[in-house]
Amino acid sequence: MTDILTVNHLQKNFGRLKAVDDLSFEVREGEILGMMGPNGAGKTTVFNLITGVLKPDGGKIIFKGKDITYAPAAKRCHLGIGRTYQIPCPFEKMSVFENLMVAAIHGGGLSGKSARQESYRMLELIGMFEIRNFISGELSLLNRKRLEIGRALATQPSLILLDEVAGGLTEVEAKQLLQLVKKISEMGITIIWIEHILTMMSEGVNRLLVISEGRWLKCGDPKDVMNSEEVLKCYLGIEEE
Repeated sequence: MTDILTVNHLQKNFGRLKAVDDLSFEVREGEILGMMGPNGAGKTTVFNLITGVLKPDGGKIIFKGKDITYAPAAKRCHLGIGRTYQIPCPFEKMSVFENLMVAAIHGGGLSGKSARQESYRMLELIGMFEIRNFISGELSLLNRKRLEIGRALATQPSLILLDEVAGGLTEVEAKQLLQLVKKISEMGITIIWIEHILTMMSEGVNRLLVISEGRWLKCGDPKDVMNSEEVLKCYLGIEEE
């Protein structure tokens, strides 16, 4: 299986804090790679480095064979990297449909007609067609999460980074989001998914990467990783007998 993204010896410092410390991993085309770690482990910083929100202090990021380590965020979006944020930030005074149109035109580079068609397709995918004219600022948390995913997808990504999309949801709502993530994967889109909910990772990802203090800790089959001595000690705070 071809690697769509390769991260080599990535580093990011904030003063004396090593937020990302010599981190290396690869993402295989078409897979769902889960990413976990304690609070402050550097997960979102990794996302910010991949998408160009932050510039690294060392290392390389290769996407589809191209070195994008210092490429602008807009270029990375146009190359096919989309993302969501922990706290959804739609244009609150715009409708659901208008939010998707903005993403399709400015992120996906689509013309007006194509953007409209793509936005309708996204509405069906994320289950928001019936409320397409609702003002985004009045949506429930679940629907704000759905819209956040829809906006990222409207930019036409081949790789999408999901940052705690199930956070704050009920168990039933989280399962609905899991089904949406699986649909996205079935479309052939590669996914990196940060989440703290163990069931989402065990049921929803192909491989699980755990990082701690900005460093690689364990990567592999989700159940094996979760039950490993290193993860039990570091992430769950449990020591095996």
